[in-house]
Amino acid sequence: MPKGFSHPELNDSKQLSEKQRVELRTIIESHAISFAVAGIDNIEIDHINILKASIKAMHIAIEKLKTKPQLLLIDGNRFIKYKKTPHHCIIKGDATYMSIAAASILAKTCRDDFMKKIHSEFPQYRWNNNKGYGTEEHRKAIEQYGSCKYHRKSFRLLPKQVELF
Repeated sequence: MPKGFSHPELNDSKQLSEKQRVELRTIIESHAISFAVAGIDNIEIDHINILKASIKAMHIAIEKLKTKPQLLLIDGNRFIKYKKTPHHCIIKGDATYMSIAAASILAKTCRDDFMKKIHSEFPQYRWNNNKGYGTEEHRKAIEQYGSCKYHRKSFRLLPKQVELF
């Protein structure tokens, strides 16, 4: 985000409604110096683990930026250095820095778009409501229908793990 950028509603994406995130996404995309979002599929997450997959997605997104960042502000306490770009890990950074909050909103809205897309393919899992979280309703759907190609096989979602195909 440009130096000095501010918006009264821009905050930790977890503190915002889906409607607020969608509205802010447009504002963020129109004001950002550069932005990129990347994702890692469930197969690779199962292979390398969720933390490494998150960091890999960050690296891919950084690579896609149109401008080279001078400093990376990372939400959380872990990151693997990206090339020679300095970085700072900040716990709860999305509640502290506008640029981290903006990145969090872009990530969540892109994730939500993906969840809506796979909901149209597998509506029984109610991806449109749970956004990939293991809600009770989602666990019941897995018990009833089994897993699908989007489920992570390394994630224990049910008390007794069902056979994953």
